[in-house]
Amino acid sequence: MKDYIPNRITGVEKGSIAEEIGLQPGDILVAVNGHSVIDIIDYKYLITDEFLEIEVESGDERFLIEIEKEYDEDLGLFFSNPLIQDAKSCRNGCIFCFIDQLPKGMRETLYFKDDDSRLSFLQGNFITLTNLSDAEIDRIIAYRLAPIKISVHTTNPFLRVRMLKNKNAAKLMQQVQRFYEAQLPMHAQIVLIPGINDQEALTDTIQDLMAFHPVLESVAIVPVGLTKYRDGLEALNPYTKESARKVIEQAHQMQKECLDTLDTRFLFLSDEFYALADHPLPAPDAYEGYPQIENGVGLLSNLIEETRIALQGSKQITGHLPAAALVTGTLAAPYLRELVKEVQEVYPGLQADVIPVKNVFFGEGVTVSGLLTGGDILAQFPVAAKYDTIWIPESMLRSGSDIFLDDMRVGDLARELKQNVQSLPVEGEAFVRALTKGTIV
Repeated sequence: MKDYIPNRITGVEKGSIAEEIGLQPGDILVAVNGHSVIDIIDYKYLITDEFLEIEVESGDERFLIEIEKEYDEDLGLFFSNPLIQDAKSCRNGCIFCFIDQLPKGMRETLYFKDDDSRLSFLQGNFITLTNLSDAEIDRIIAYRLAPIKISVHTTNPFLRVRMLKNKNAAKLMQQVQRFYEAQLPMHAQIVLIPGINDQEALTDTIQDLMAFHPVLESVAIVPVGLTKYRDGLEALNPYTKESARKVIEQAHQMQKECLDTLDTRFLFLSDEFYALADHPLPAPDAYEGYPQIENGVGLLSNLIEETRIALQGSKQITGHLPAAALVTGTLAAPYLRELVKEVQEVYPGLQADVIPVKNVFFGEGVTVSGLLTGGDILAQFPVAAKYDTIWIPESMLRSGSDIFLDDMRVGDLARELKQNVQSLPVEGEAFVRALTKGTIV
């Protein structure tokens, strides 16, 4: 057995197997069934068996513990680092990297570029595969770590090396082929840049990727995000109304071809393209279950659909309804205004204003709600307007917290505005309940 990494236990779940066998915070998990535990992926894979022999170090002693359990039953252990080893940082120099476009002075964690296959499995992050050795690909396949989410951008090896500034980027097709042969489910994304990897290059990329369907289940296409902090970086152009329309036309034509040959649309555009082009959103069923909704693909369509479902059968009520404000980015504002009108048809007394906020912090070309800061909201919110509740989407906040990108907290914003500020998930029923203060029945 190789030298082990000190995987120190920091917590034991109450009522778990780990508590039953007497493991305690501070103990070190050395091995499971004779195998060193390199990271959380090893741990999750190795503990699936019904019979385990774990080696534990406690103080100056090492001992073996035999465990019989249900298949896939968890032990109930927590570790100091969820990856046990540090996450791998990105070695690429992508010409479109958003982190390279951040201003100075933000919290340190925002500047970390991850490109770790373990985070693809655990958190759904997209990775370029340029960090992966053949041995690591063997491990992903052996452990069936799926789905794996791949930042493709282009299948042209020369163009991909240029875009990622990493010679390993040329290996993409061979790596995807290995996952395909192993029948390991995949999803892909393409960050589209005008004049770089769009038009004919995009057609070629989609045609190449179609060969890996159905193992490669879907492809998301999103426009490049450009902030005002690009000094010293390669000059790139944003999408305009006209160029976004051309992308939509091309994508819809390719979807028809995919439906004919693969029985799926296969590729899906993010909501930004439709908003930029002032083009109607596709129908909900055109997203085929929203396989890439976390990429902003169908997020608005799904919200509209869920809201309409939540309103079905709702009773019209009389009496006072709360006055609400919905803070959002400029991209979603027109859609939310129309959605509010639909809610008001069921709740005629409803008072709700959509407050679009321009992104001064990153630049007005950044239109999505998730990149708004508390400072921009504070500076642009109409001071004379008074509401029972000001609602902001959870996507504006750091995951699991109340902190905006500029480190302002929701409570800070509420104190400055002298109003009640709350967050809500981007979900239809929550949307209706927020506007009606829970009066939906």
